[in-house]
Amino acid sequence: MKWLVSLIAFAAVQIATASPLEKRASTNDVANVGYATLNGGTSGGSGGPVTTVTTLAALTSAVSGTAKKVVLIQGVITGSAVVRVGSNTSVIGKSGSALNGIGLRVIDESNVIIRNVRISKVLASVGDAIGIQSAHQVWVDHADLSSDRDHDKDFYDGLLDITHGCTGVTVTNSKLYTHWKASLVGHSDSNGAEDTPMTVTFANNYWFNLNSRTPSFRFGHGHIYNNVFDNNNDGINTRDGAQLLVENNVWTGTDKPLYSTDGGFAVARGNDFGGAPNTAPIGTFTNAPYSYTLISTSSVRSAVTSAAGQTLAF
Repeated sequence: MKWLVSLIAFAAVQIATASPLEKRASTNDVANVGYATLNGGTSGGSGGPVTTVTTLAALTSAVSGTAKKVVLIQGVITGSAVVRVGSNTSVIGKSGSALNGIGLRVIDESNVIIRNVRISKVLASVGDAIGIQSAHQVWVDHADLSSDRDHDKDFYDGLLDITHGCTGVTVTNSKLYTHWKASLVGHSDSNGAEDTPMTVTFANNYWFNLNSRTPSFRFGHGHIYNNVFDNNNDGINTRDGAQLLVENNVWTGTDKPLYSTDGGFAVARGNDFGGAPNTAPIGTFTNAPYSYTLISTSSVRSAVTSAAGQTLAF
C-alpha cells in the first residue's frame, strides 16, 4: 500500500505544479475551427519533416518553398525583416520563443499554419507582424502580437492584416494588444473586385489596449465570435459592403463596439456591448457555413483571457 500512497502523492504534486496555461499540442494538428476547415481544410506541414530554428537566416530558409514541412522557432530571434512563408508549412513557436522586429508574410500561398508565435515591434518600414495576402486556407492560432503606443500611429503597421482576396482564413485563441492599428481585413475602398470573395473567422481572441481596427473589415464575409475586447478606442468596423456575423463577444471601454462606415453590415447576436450601442445596419449573413461552438456570453471573458496567446507546449 505504501507504493500506492506514494504514487498518488506524486501525481497530486504534478497536477498542482503544472501550469494551467501549458496546453499540450501536436506539430501535426490541423485547423478545426472556421473557414480554414472548408475547401479541403488546412493542414499546413502536418506529417512533414520537423526543423528547429534559432536564427533569422535559418528561419528564412526553413519556411521557404512549397514542400510539406514543420518549422519550430526556439529562443528569441531579433532583427528587422519580414519572412515569407511558403505553402504547405506549419510555423510554430516553442514555449518562450519570440520574434522581435521580425514579421511573417503569407502571400500568394495556400495551406499554411502559424501557431504559438510571439511577434513584437515590427517596424512599418518592414511590414506587418503577420501579413496574409492573396492567400488561401490559413490558420493563425495562439499568436501573441504587440508593439507599443509610445510612437505615432505610423511607426508600426498592422498586427494582423488579411488582404487581397484571401479565403479560408481562421484566427483563433490569439492575443492582439498595445498597438495602434490591429487588424485590417480588405485592402482598400477601391479593391472590392478582389476582396469581395474574402472569408475570415475570428474566434476566441483577446483584443486590448488598441487604437483601431479591431478589426476593420471591408467587403467579404466575416464571422466574429467568442472574442473579448477591452479598452480599445475603436470597435469592429464593418465597411464597404462587408457582411459580418458577430456573436457572443464581450466589450469594455469603447463607445462604438460595432459600427459601419461606407455601407458595411452586421448581424449581431448574444453580445455584451458594455452598455454602448451597436450602430451597424443589419445584414444578410445569418448562418456560418460550418459547425462551431458558442461559449455563453457570461463565460467568454474567463475562457478566452485564460487561454489566448502563446500558451501551447510543443
